[in-house]
Amino acid sequence: MTVVYERSHGLTDAKTHYCPGCTHGIIHKLVAEALVELDLVDKAIGVAPVGCSVLAYLYYNCDMHEAAHGRAPAVATGIKRVLPDNFVFTYQGDGDLASIGTAEIVQAAHRGEHISTIFVNNAIYGMTGGQMAPTTLIGQKTTTSPGGRSVEHSGRPIRMSEMLATIDGAKYVERVSVDTPANIRKAKKAIINCFKVQMEGKGFGIVEVLSTCPTNWGLHPNDAIKWLQENMMPYYPLGVFRDGKDDE
Repeated sequence: MTVVYERSHGLTDAKTHYCPGCTHGIIHKLVAEALVELDLVDKAIGVAPVGCSVLAYLYYNCDMHEAAHGRAPAVATGIKRVLPDNFVFTYQGDGDLASIGTAEIVQAAHRGEHISTIFVNNAIYGMTGGQMAPTTLIGQKTTTSPGGRSVEHSGRPIRMSEMLATIDGAKYVERVSVDTPANIRKAKKAIINCFKVQMEGKGFGIVEVLSTCPTNWGLHPNDAIKWLQENMMPYYPLGVFRDGKDDE
């Protein structure tokens, strides 16, 4: 029988723990395929912190390291400096990277660390019960903002890609989404481009991926995709903010 599609060799056979309709699985697949296509699996070291990505070490067929909440960029920095010939990436959510780990990611970018970051933005804390995150939209209801996030109380949602793109050490910054087949293909291309920046020794790279959280949003998976398109995309526009060619 002819095999027309199979699981990426960059992934293990472990069943994921993610909720039905969660798009983390799609993002894992894209990262794994990028590692395989760039021949990085045997030299890659991934870092997963606390959050929905906490068990990522079960799913990738490369070496993985666990980090404390928000500290993945610091751990990745240490690994890369000790093992400069290895490819090092972090896989982080918005509650991790944009909240407790904000200083870590900003300083890693400022130093121009030769690491790559996959930043999953679903506008809410996922694993810990659906609390308001720095990326939660105005009016969005969470367990800690039952009346909806307000500007007066919490300020506006932080746009991490736009902020990091102002830093010279951040050589590649792009925001993508996994809501449609076309955008999934673009997301994979962005991840490959970001990884190449590290391979070429240029500095820090990050790909922000807009993702859904049907469970904590209280929506059917199909409705969650629509909510992302109608609410997240207008505030978090897709696009390349730095393309890795600034110094060419």
